[in-house]
Amino acid sequence: MTSARRVRPEARRFLRRRKRDLLRLAAWSLLESAHTFLGGYGVARALDDGFLAGRTGVGLLWLTVAAVGTLLGGLAVRGVFGGLAGLVEPLRDGLVRRAVSHALDEAVADPARAESAAGGAAVSRLTHQTEIARDSFAGLVLTARSFVFTALGALLGMAALEPALTLVVLPPLLLGLVMFLATLAPMAAVQRAFLDADEALSARVGAVGAGLRDVVACGGERHVAAEAGRLIDAEARLSRRLARWAAVRTLALGAAGRLPVVALLLATPWLLRGGVTAGALLGALTYLVQALLPALDALMTAVGAAGTRLLVVLERFTDPPADPPARPARPQPPALLRPVPPAAELRGVTFAYGPGARPVLDGLDLVVEPGEHLAVVGPSGIGKSTLTALLAGLLAPTGGTVAVTGVPALLPQQAYVFTGTVLDNLRYLRPDATPAQVERAVDALGLAPLVQRLGGPDAVIDPRRLSHGERQRLALGRAYLSPAPLLLLDEATCHLDPDTEEHAERALADRPGTLLVVAHRISSAVRADRVLVLDGNRAQCAPHGELLARSGLYRDLVGLWHPDAA
Repeated sequence: MTSARRVRPEARRFLRRRKRDLLRLAAWSLLESAHTFLGGYGVARALDDGFLAGRTGVGLLWLTVAAVGTLLGGLAVRGVFGGLAGLVEPLRDGLVRRAVSHALDEAVADPARAESAAGGAAVSRLTHQTEIARDSFAGLVLTARSFVFTALGALLGMAALEPALTLVVLPPLLLGLVMFLATLAPMAAVQRAFLDADEALSARVGAVGAGLRDVVACGGERHVAAEAGRLIDAEARLSRRLARWAAVRTLALGAAGRLPVVALLLATPWLLRGGVTAGALLGALTYLVQALLPALDALMTAVGAAGTRLLVVLERFTDPPADPPARPARPQPPALLRPVPPAAELRGVTFAYGPGARPVLDGLDLVVEPGEHLAVVGPSGIGKSTLTALLAGLLAPTGGTVAVTGVPALLPQQAYVFTGTVLDNLRYLRPDATPAQVERAVDALGLAPLVQRLGGPDAVIDPRRLSHGERQRLALGRAYLSPAPLLLLDEATCHLDPDTEEHAERALADRPGTLLVVAHRISSAVRADRVLVLDGNRAQCAPHGELLARSGLYRDLVGLWHPDAA
């Protein structure tokens, strides 16, 4: 199997570095062989040399020897678990380090891929698959070691009692093992497909969880649910296939575990005629029922379940990080002189939250010029936030077209601040910002006192300890520093006092790019180059003074904000 060839060199190197732990396991396991040998041999001698010969004391003495072997077995199990930790825990630690290393390599090679499907696979490896490998490896080592040394003790015991017993028991035992081994390759293939489906489902759930609000806002719940449902159904089908192969493995286990007993019973008359004693037959049966067959059952269960899982999981950890897909080169447009495109343009845009809902925006036409400072006003619920979401690409229009030059930045009313340093929060939209650029943003927005109060640029902040205004000021600094050609402020200054709000808006308007502000104070509209008034199916866009002269709705809004100004 290809996966086995890929894993085998890594396994040999790992085991060579753990020779001392392997020797410790072997030493304790020899006691287990002694326990197995004494169990069947003591019963046979107790019957032949003791009870059947009329010497009860001798029989009891041999049973005591068998009991002492049981105590040795218990002592061996205790020592084995101590030595097992020296193999299992280093394996888990190494896999965790390798999973983290692979994830970092993929993130460096292709950040977008690392955040989506590959990121979900990395999480599955770091959590679920490392635990599968740890538990599977521990179970496999424990049972394989137990079977080897138990079989050694049992076969030596039967050979010591009567060599013919080994000739009867060994062929059917080997036949059952061959039948079982034939199921391993197809079961490993199904297990590999199951883990692929598990990684795909983890990646999809992670991507949906990160963008759940966008999914709901765009009305994509059915599509996302259908896609996730297909992945869940695929994983369920593979689970059923695994269950069917487990049933086949159980049949092979029954054959390997029962055929030796049947063969021994069928050969009993022939063995007795050949001079095999009743005690030797009982001893052989004891070896089979109490030692060899339970160990075989445990081994086949471990190899069939844990072994295939371990092989498939280790294959993933030994694979090198996948190279990112080659991206086609973008064709460069010819260097022609042409007008600068608008920052944003809406043509006949209609949007409704649902098929039967009344449109929030209906046939809206708007052109936002590069470098313009535009304020958006209107009654509550008229569609101001919907407009910013359409421009940001969070919503798709029901009708019409929305064209935006470059990638905009949207600052909502609830400013997002994460646990991290002040500098990391400011550079969130521009990680490569230089110290001079950060200092320029801090000075432009007057953030120096706030940064110092928080402990400096390298201080780690707890968002829960910040006021709404402090969060908004940090988000405004982040927006100033971002390379976005279009800034969308959806009441992003509502928790600031008027002076701080004015200072921030003027600074953002002076930076290169275009500024669109959903205004909640008359001062924001007065400062803007133009004001967009949303009024149901109508929209008016003009400078503040012109709107005061010809728009009754705008005069009413100004009167609500500031009666004297009206």
